[in-house]
Parts: sequence; C-alpha cells; structure tokens
Amino acid sequence: MAFSQLGLSETLVRAVNERGYETPTPIQAQAIPAVLSGGDVMAAAQTGTGKTAGFTLPLLHRLTANPAREGKGVRALILTPTRELAAQVGESVTNYGRHLPLRAAVVFGGVKINPQIDQLRRGVDILVATPGRLLDLHGQGAVRFDRLETLVLDEADRMLDMGFIRDIRKILALLPPERQNLMFSATFSQEIRRLTDNLLNDPARVEVAPRSSTAETVAQKIHPVDKAQKPALLRHLIEANDWRQVLVFTRTKHGANRLAQKLERSGIGAAAIHGNKSQGARTRALAGFKAGDVRVLVATDIAARGLDIEQLPHVVNFELPNVPEDYVHRIGRTGRAGAEGEAVSLVSIDELKCLRDIETMLRRHLQRETVAGFEPDDRIPMTRLPDDNAHTNGRRRQDNRARRGGARRSRGRSKAAQA
Repeated sequence: MAFSQLGLSETLVRAVNERGYETPTPIQAQAIPAVLSGGDVMAAAQTGTGKTAGFTLPLLHRLTANPAREGKGVRALILTPTRELAAQVGESVTNYGRHLPLRAAVVFGGVKINPQIDQLRRGVDILVATPGRLLDLHGQGAVRFDRLETLVLDEADRMLDMGFIRDIRKILALLPPERQNLMFSATFSQEIRRLTDNLLNDPARVEVAPRSSTAETVAQKIHPVDKAQKPALLRHLIEANDWRQVLVFTRTKHGANRLAQKLERSGIGAAAIHGNKSQGARTRALAGFKAGDVRVLVATDIAARGLDIEQLPHVVNFELPNVPEDYVHRIGRTGRAGAEGEAVSLVSIDELKCLRDIETMLRRHLQRETVAGFEPDDRIPMTRLPDDNAHTNGRRRQDNRARRGGARRSRGRSKAAQA
C-alpha cells in the first residue's frame, strides 16, 4: 500500500514523498483513514512505529479541505507531555504541511512566554502545546478555542504518568463540546481506558501491536554485573564495541548527572538530559548527540519521551525501570520503523524483581551474557514465566498419567500371572 491510497491529498502525498517515505507503517495505514472519517480515534502502537504522522497527515488534510470559520482561534490542538515531544510533533506538522496555507505554533515551558503570546495573537491554525504552558497562555488571554475542531492527546499514557490529569481536565473544560478527539499512545492502561470513556465518543480503535510488546528488530540482552561495577562496564562496552551513539537510561536526574560526569572524565563525550535541565541545555545536548559531537546521551524516562533519533543503534538500561512498561518505551528508541537496534541492560542482584516483572510482561527470557572481568558476586536466576509453569504442570500431568498407566499395567500382569 502507498500513501496515495489512504485518501490523502496529492499535496500531502508529495510532502511525504519528499521526506523519503513511500509506504505507510501499519499504524499509519489504519489510523489515517480512521481520522479522515471525522470520528474519534483511540490508537495504540509501540514507540517508533510512526504514530506522529498517523495523526498529523490526516489532520492537515481535514483542516485544508474544510474552510475555516472567521477568527483567529486555534483549529487543532495537540497536547504532548514533554517539550521534546512537542518540538518533534511541531517539526512533523511543518514538514508535512510545507505546501499548505496553514499556520502552526509550538509552545512549552522553560522559555520566554512573550514571543509565544505574540505568535498566537497573530493567529495559528494548529497549536502543539504542553499542558502547563497552554494554561498559562490561556490565563493571559493569548489563546482562544472557539474555532477548535480537533483535539489530539499524544502519548496520553505518559501524560497521566506525569500527573497531568488535572491540567488535562482543566483544558477539556475550555474546549467546545463539538469536536473530533484523537488519542494516541504507546500502551493503553486501565487509567487511559477510564479517561477515554469520558472523552471519546464511540471511537474507532486501532491497535497494531500487542500491549507492552517490543519491536522484533531490537536485539535484547542483559549483562549481570555488581552495582558498583556498572560505570566501568558501561565504559568497557562503549570502547570495546566502538559505540559511537548510545542512549543510556538512569532512574534519577542525579544519577544521570553523575554518570555523564564519570563518562566525561574517562574521555567519553557525554551529556545528561532531564527535567531539571534548562530548555536550552536540553536542546544543545540533543543537537550534539544527533550531530555526533556527544557520544553518549544519559537520560531519565520522562526526558527521553518523544526523542526522535533516526537510526539510533544502541540503548542501554544502566538501571532497570521500576515500571515494566517503561522498559518497552526505553528500548523503543532503537529499532524504529523496521531498522535494527540493540538494547542492553546492566542488571545487578538488587534489580531482580524489576527484571522478573519485565520478563513476565514480555513473556520471554532476556539473554544473559556475562562480560569477562565483570563477573558478579551473585548469579541472576532465570524468571519463572507463566508458560514455564504451564509447561511444568503439563509435564507433571504427563508423568502422573504415565505412572498411573504403569501401575495399571503392572497390576494387570500380576493378575495374569495368578490366573
């Protein structure tokens, strides 16, 4: 299937082709016609499968095809949880809408608000925003929603994880009731489903991958190691394998800072990216990483959400996440759109529960590979998976049946001998 078969305008198809894309991904092939139909859509797909184009392309088509009402109010609002994701979505809108007479703006915190106010007062059709800054702008009278036609919640699961539910409800109260609602997410938790019950009206459901699954193109393995040896092992892996571009995850902001500093002191170019960094510092770190000037980008889960780095070859879990679904989000930064990638986790014995939760969620064992010179004091045992239990119980039942059958045959032979 080609993009030209999805019902998009020739102008949009041309913009897509200029970006080097000819065939839609599965989420795009299903979501684009659903959004074009005008109804509400609830879509889930794992990270890196093209969700952003799945809503920006049909959104641009509908805004262009339907004449705008008089006024300067926003016609389409896209809410994202992080600054980086807002910038990424804004870039997608700009790239695909380059031949269209639509105006777009991206607003988020961490930067001066006055330039954003000036841009909004001139009028925009599409507004990409983080919840907090959007409420600030509305409070100053800089943005109006009386013309709003479409609301998009991007990475809705992460917005709930980050505590944006109150802000989202405040924003929903400001919007006209008659509108199209689109919800895109990597996973749909029970909390998300409860939110959709109040937000979406008989939505079309699009889900192209099993919940909490990982891309088949990502090679996953763990290196058992003592906690104190993790920084040295990471340096060894980077240098021995000549990794030139590595995204490393830590649990905390302070941990990200400490690890980046240790890598820098050892001669490996590194930068940390997290919520306490200024927007300028985060932008510089990401730009340096994409350009190859920064070899290792150390990030927390929230800061890395929405990072769009083409052909990222390596993701390292310096520490396993406490929430198993976050493992899927983390390693989804590599192996994007069918490309091959590698996800390596450095696992110490104190993370055994986290590892078991991840393997139970994935319903598979991650390959254990001990690195010479970094053998841990404690072995990382294999997780007993539900399938393992079923297999074990099945074998037990077979063994029991075999023993009962053998006993019956033995009794039969004994009676025959007596006869």
